[in-house]
Amino acid sequence: MARRRGATGTVRIIGGRWKGQRLRVPEVPGLRPTPDRVRETLFNWLAPRLGTGTVVDLFAGSGVLGFEAASRGAPRVVLVERHPRALAVLRAQRARLPGAEGVRIERSDALRWLERAALEQVTGLLLDPPYGSGLLEAALARLRARTPRALAWLYLEFPARTDPAELQPRLPEGFRILRQARAGDVGYALALPEVGESPG
Repeated sequence: MARRRGATGTVRIIGGRWKGQRLRVPEVPGLRPTPDRVRETLFNWLAPRLGTGTVVDLFAGSGVLGFEAASRGAPRVVLVERHPRALAVLRAQRARLPGAEGVRIERSDALRWLERAALEQVTGLLLDPPYGSGLLEAALARLRARTPRALAWLYLEFPARTDPAELQPRLPEGFRILRQARAGDVGYALALPEVGESPG
């Protein structure tokens, strides 16, 4: 999700069938779109892993992570968001993108969604909550209690000062961080099942 209070404007999709399309960034406290540089690295990591199952952008905000995943070949994407203004913008943006039938928008609190949704087809989760909210740790706790059986990867975004090793014990059982990087004030990591091969 995430964005600094008071930030305005648009963010662009940087790869795939919708490359160059601009998404509006709604005025929502705490919303901070993931920077281009971070998304480029992330989706290079994920390139061989987007072709099956459902990707969930759990704190969707502007929706740029989820729409980017759909643009690059994820067959089904769920954007979970609770803020009415952000939801309205997400729905308008989906309507503007050709062939976006595989993108579903759900109005829900992210943690409640994790507790109640059918997760059988979820293969990837994008976790980018507002910094300092405690929501990343809370989402990981719920995932430890209810890990999707098909889950093949987990993306985490957090303040750059955070040591990813602090998040490691909170990951779902059997997962570990295999890729991590920093860009400015953004830290990010990709966690995979220990039996899985590392991304390219």
